Amino acid sequence: MRLPHRVAFPATLLLVLSSGAVTAADMPPTLGAHVFLGQGEGLGVTPATTAPVDTQVSGSVFIAFNAGYASNDATPRDTYGNRWKPLGRAQTYANYGDRFTVQGYVVTDGKGGASHSVSIDKRGEPRGELSLPFVEVRHGTRVAAVARSYADGALQVASDTVTVNGPATFLAFWWGDGGVKRMTVSPGDGFQLIDAFVTLPDESGVQGAVAWRQVEAAGTYRVHWTVAPVQGAALWLIAIQ
Repeated sequence: MRLPHRVAFPATLLLVLSSGAVTAADMPPTLGAHVFLGQGEGLGVTPATTAPVDTQVSGSVFIAFNAGYASNDATPRDTYGNRWKPLGRAQTYANYGDRFTVQGYVVTDGKGGASHSVSIDKRGEPRGELSLPFVEVRHGTRVAAVARSYADGALQVASDTVTVNGPATFLAFWWGDGGVKRMTVSPGDGFQLIDAFVTLPDESGVQGAVAWRQVEAAGTYRVHWTVAPVQGAALWLIAIQ
């Protein structure tokens, strides 16, 4: 609300207000824009490009995943020319030979703005299934920790644990390996589902889900996923500070 021009504050009060100002650098990380692209088998196009979202001009960490054919292993690119780095190594899906993998990528100190999208060139299988989530964490500066695991099929699967020394934004990714086209997936432990591709086209696709949680204190955290029908999954838990 704009104050009327006739209102004046004493100089001493102005000094107190200005000295207590909070800058962007002082703000804790928090969830920003996010989107999930799911291309069905035989329905895909190249490049695979997410819908545009509005991100911060600067001061964000970006996370993206490329899940699908191992031959479509190009590094993501985006409309603001950020440099995407692998978040560890690719995970091969169980029970499909070496045909399918999922790989995470990260940008720190990312550049962003209006109509921000991420693309992946599909060099191996242009029409093949591919899933691509893109998540922004605002006011983040680094990936503090990553836990990656592969869970055998069960009604409830658990990620490995991650320990942080203070406030953090957690992103959790579930990548199911079942040969099913309709499923339910829900996170526990205080995590909230933000994106999912779990109702697949008849031609099939790569199922996935994304959840987040904000924590204010140091500690050790994990996430449990409840899934039906039962299937195994590649799991990531990422802490951003």
